[in-house]
Amino acid sequence: MKILSILRQPTLVRRLIVAQVSLLLLLWVIALLLIVGEGGDTTPGLQAFRTYQAALKLADDLADQPAVQQKALHLVDTALREEFDGAGLSEIGPVLLVWQKGRLVYRTPGAPETLHDSGHKGLETVTIHGYRYRARSIHSERSDTRLLAAVPTDRWNLFMSLSSHGYVLLPLIFSLPLLPLPAWWSIRMALRPWRQVVQEVAARGPADLTPLSSRPPHRELIAMVDSVNALLQRVSRSAQRERAFIADAAHELRTPLAAMRVNAEALQAQASNPLQHELLNGILSSASRAGRLVGQLLQLMRSEAIGGEQHIELGLDVLLQDRLAVLSGLAAHGTVELELAAAEPLRIMGQREGLVSLIDNLVENAIKYSPPQAVVRVSLQRAAGQALLLVEDQGPGIAPALRARVFDRFFRDPRQTQSGSGLGLAIAASVAASHGGSIELDDAEGGGLLVRVRLPLA
Repeated sequence: MKILSILRQPTLVRRLIVAQVSLLLLLWVIALLLIVGEGGDTTPGLQAFRTYQAALKLADDLADQPAVQQKALHLVDTALREEFDGAGLSEIGPVLLVWQKGRLVYRTPGAPETLHDSGHKGLETVTIHGYRYRARSIHSERSDTRLLAAVPTDRWNLFMSLSSHGYVLLPLIFSLPLLPLPAWWSIRMALRPWRQVVQEVAARGPADLTPLSSRPPHRELIAMVDSVNALLQRVSRSAQRERAFIADAAHELRTPLAAMRVNAEALQAQASNPLQHELLNGILSSASRAGRLVGQLLQLMRSEAIGGEQHIELGLDVLLQDRLAVLSGLAAHGTVELELAAAEPLRIMGQREGLVSLIDNLVENAIKYSPPQAVVRVSLQRAAGQALLLVEDQGPGIAPALRARVFDRFFRDPRQTQSGSGLGLAIAASVAASHGGSIELDDAEGGGLLVRVRLPLA
């Protein structure tokens, strides 16, 4: 079924092959129609010029022996007719007429009685009783002997006769199976510059918006590559403007949020009314969430810009130890235990700030959604030539139907009761993709969520 679906899928190569074969068939038919319509030197039955000259000489040499002359001309005529009989084309075979001293001395049996020599040497077309004949006239140089060979050339009848006996169909039947192969090879060779451009586009990462370097000299490809480069330039400028706006807005928001938090804490220290304490606690909580959102927006902008920054060789196991040490305070505050298992030192090519964002977001989410007294397990191992980072928690997990969508910005599982912005997993996915890796979600063995991150080794 897969092969059939591939064969049914339209392709430009197949379209070009069909166009080439169709054009060849059209030219073949046009050439045949011209041949059978106008005749010319290629008209069947008129090509035996030397045979006609020999018959003319026989008629001259045997002019004084009429009986022998008749027999000799009949043998020549029969030989010409038998050539057509062997091909089954005797109905369009040539007829032979010979005159001496103005008297007809030989006529092919069945030839039209009104067919005569007009005196014109060479080829001519004559019409007798509505039927067209193509005739060749030869005159003797030493006497007044004339020979006329004529072939019926009615276009449709001749075409049908040739077709019915394989003169048209057989060459096509034998050539058609051989035409697609050279056509396919020539098209493949002609489309090689196109494939080079396609391969470069396919090798691009999502963050690589630099112009295409492949720019063949062909007019059609120049227009296509220039259009693609112009589009990449517009998308790059738009993405830069978006990142700059979000980064500037986030930076501008940090200052008023910090001032609001300081003022709220000062008011809380002076407030004596329990209701005021409760309201100020709500303000501080909202300010903390807003500050975390601003920080994640900045992380997201930096993670998307990692693709253009230089990657260095890093020890992923060492970086994990450092970040878990930093996050141990957050885990202790939520009475969650952190465990790290690194089977061996693993080094990758990466950007430190982006990897810090990836680890922090995954571990913070695991701590945040795990119940008290739970364990968050972080492990690092080598798998299939890659570094495999596993973060396992004991929280509520994520439904399989939502695991693809939670990597979208600002999307959150509707069942979650914890506050959040919906950017943590989007940041982690962006960092993993910019390092040539991948991230996926699964169920943990004891319940909860298991996050797998694969990164290529250095």
